[in-house]
Amino acid sequence: MTDSSQYLIKDEPYYKTTGNEVGLYESAYSCRLPVMVKGPTGCGKSRFIEYMAWKLQKPLITVACNEDMTAADLIGRYLLDEKGTRWQDGPLTVAARIGAICYLDEVVEARQDTTVVIHPLTDHRRVLPLDKKGELLEAHPDFQLVISYNPGYQSLMKDLKQSTKQRFTGLDFDYPCKEDESAIVSREGSVEADIADKLIDVAVRARNLKGHGLDEGISTRLLVYAAQLMNAGVSPVEACKMALVRPLTDDVDIRATLDAAVELIFG
Repeated sequence: MTDSSQYLIKDEPYYKTTGNEVGLYESAYSCRLPVMVKGPTGCGKSRFIEYMAWKLQKPLITVACNEDMTAADLIGRYLLDEKGTRWQDGPLTVAARIGAICYLDEVVEARQDTTVVIHPLTDHRRVLPLDKKGELLEAHPDFQLVISYNPGYQSLMKDLKQSTKQRFTGLDFDYPCKEDESAIVSREGSVEADIADKLIDVAVRARNLKGHGLDEGISTRLLVYAAQLMNAGVSPVEACKMALVRPLTDDVDIRATLDAAVELIFG
């Protein structure tokens, strides 16, 4: 039997509440309802789930979904070793056995035929069929399934089926308000509040370009990276170009626009 304690989060993750999301999640967990967390890249979705797992003192198993992920990667497979053939549980199966929160990050990156395997765990049945093993696994009473994705970044070819969406409760996330985001960047990046405010000013300029040359705005995560670079001795302008502008776009004109904004704000 897998030791669930290895999946417990020992130290409290820093998370700044922006609304009633904590209470809503606690209510969903008390009913063991599956939860879908939606919001832009780097706005704090994963940190929120880590914080809730810590707060509830429940083990957390996170899966970073990708287009090559198969159902076997989630459920498990038979392996060959020196003793012969043995079954190895996948992360979803482990979570269902030990009563963990299973977090499928960016679930739309996985193939649709893979995500179908979660359906029996998201309704009254709360079971996981292990067809290759001939086992019907009943989920532990503490098990909960959580998925996340960025709805603004998906195409029709990369979206959840309605048959999947309507098995989940949902929480919407967005970038925090300026005051909250400044507090997050200041704390996580170890910079003064005035520096954090200037970083957010740069982010606002970029976010205003979303849909006008940019697919996505500057995330809170990237703002923290820029702050950490400054704290390590990199000049503010170079830190912003490295952490905020270069990862965001390869478009020469948009880079020049953002570089100019950085130099205006930090120059």
